[in-house]
Amino acid sequence: MPRPPHQVALSVKRLQMRHHRALTAELAKLDISLIQWDALRHLHENPEASLHDLAQLTFQSDQAFGTLATRMINRGLIERIPGPGRAIRHRLTEHGQELQKEGAKLVTKVAAASLSPLTEAELTKFDEILTKLLTH
Repeated sequence: MPRPPHQVALSVKRLQMRHHRALTAELAKLDISLIQWDALRHLHENPEASLHDLAQLTFQSDQAFGTLATRMINRGLIERIPGPGRAIRHRLTEHGQELQKEGAKLVTKVAAASLSPLTEAELTKFDEILTKLLTH
């Protein structure tokens, strides 16, 4: 008998929290938080994104992302650049690019370890199921 949907959903949340804890520990070695690395990742993947776009990509409000961006500017990880009209744009500094790349290696390591009990076929199916749920 399958478990009730709420228990399956709770398992998804538990897996996410396991990832967050492991990523937080690994990224601390680079002296960055998971939230900061996520911002670096999204800036790397979306170099022309507005502050509002980056806030949405990182699941934050515009105000919260603006505060985060200011802290990251002060650390020399990103810099503000002029955008069209009143838009605020950001880009990675050289130091921010280095941390994004090093962080990506750690994220890959954590994800691979977490998902290692799955066979290649199971991982493919898991990815298909998650994609289906997220596009529904």
